[in-house]
Amino acid sequence: MILSILIVILLMVGVFFFTVGTIGLLRLPEVYTRLHATTKCDTLGACSILLGMMLYEGIAFASVEMLFIIAFLLLANPTAAHAIARGSYKRGFGLWEGTGVDMYRGVVTFYTKPTEELVEESK
Repeated sequence: MILSILIVILLMVGVFFFTVGTIGLLRLPEVYTRLHATTKCDTLGACSILLGMMLYEGIAFASVEMLFIIAFLLLANPTAAHAIARGSYKRGFGLWEGTGVDMYRGVVTFYTKPTEELVEESK
């Protein structure tokens, strides 16, 4: 009984995080905030659902596989998000107007001109 309740709670937590990540993807203003919302929520949502499935399966080979998937997600998702954000910044995707500080301006070399400069030149 308690195990069933814990499984349902973990699955509901996973669905909640996936829903919040989807809302963040649709509502947030720029690539960096959208990436933050989706990466964090996908990692937590998938890990919660996999933990719930591990409890449902019990001690089995599938549970070990799910544990390896969780470990991979915890390593790969933040790394991929960092690579995407760094590539976006280097390509010149601008920050949202509400961003207070751009700590990388002048430190990171752009592959192309920043988006603002490309828009200025096209006018």
